[in-house]
Amino acid sequence: MNNMKFPSQQIGEFSITAISDGYLCASLDLLSNIDPIDASRLQQDAGVNDPSSIHINCYLVRGRGHTVLIDAGAGGFKQWGGKLKANLALAGVQPSDIDTILLTHAHPDHVGGLIDPSGEAAFPDAELVVHQREVSFWEDDGNLSRASERARGNFLFARKVFDKYRERIRTFTDNEVLPGINAMPLLGHTAGHSGYHLASDDRSLLIWGDIVHFPQIQIARPDVSIAFDQDRLLSAETRSKLLDVVSSDKILIAGMHLGELGFAHIERTGKTYKISYET
Repeated sequence: MNNMKFPSQQIGEFSITAISDGYLCASLDLLSNIDPIDASRLQQDAGVNDPSSIHINCYLVRGRGHTVLIDAGAGGFKQWGGKLKANLALAGVQPSDIDTILLTHAHPDHVGGLIDPSGEAAFPDAELVVHQREVSFWEDDGNLSRASERARGNFLFARKVFDKYRERIRTFTDNEVLPGINAMPLLGHTAGHSGYHLASDDRSLLIWGDIVHFPQIQIARPDVSIAFDQDRLLSAETRSKLLDVVSSDKILIAGMHLGELGFAHIERTGKTYKISYET
């Protein structure tokens, strides 16, 4: 076991570790409902050096007899990320140790790490668990035919990933995906976008997927959506409702595009929200 220290939380029987896959770059012009100059200012005021940089988190969950990976990063797709495997090794985990992969959704920066450089399954012994609506959406030829050129590549890549895990895919429509881990539908980003709520011994954690891509912007301004959202209005509505709940109930949160610290609380002052990372 390496002594490399990763951000971790203990939720009762579950040990959860934030594993960075690295970064991707996305123009602030992709945001709606905000001027890119204002968006850049919010980033800089928060001490973000590169305003267009988006961090990619994956989460390793160990407990109740399982070693689970929630999302698998970009895996070098479009030169994004690609550090997951090396960081897992530093955390003392090999790909063959992972028995379950829970997907929040099937965008390339979440499934790219499921395929190795040779095009084969990177986690050969893992069951891939994903919402039924997510698989149905990406495998629908009508949706593919209507897609833009950029989105078309996402469809083909998602299908490739699903094909490589076809024998080991488990789709769900209800809540519990593993003992102590419930899926939560978080509508707007993709057809089956799901968060995962972990609860054990009176402690809980919500891994909320892609509720935000730029935390310093979208938590202060929940009305700001991004072009990656399939339904921008619904995505903003989901974000606003969720920020209200997690701040009111003081729920510990994690997200695929939070910073490298990985875990945070959302604090509300009046009608304004801010993120406070756990250190």
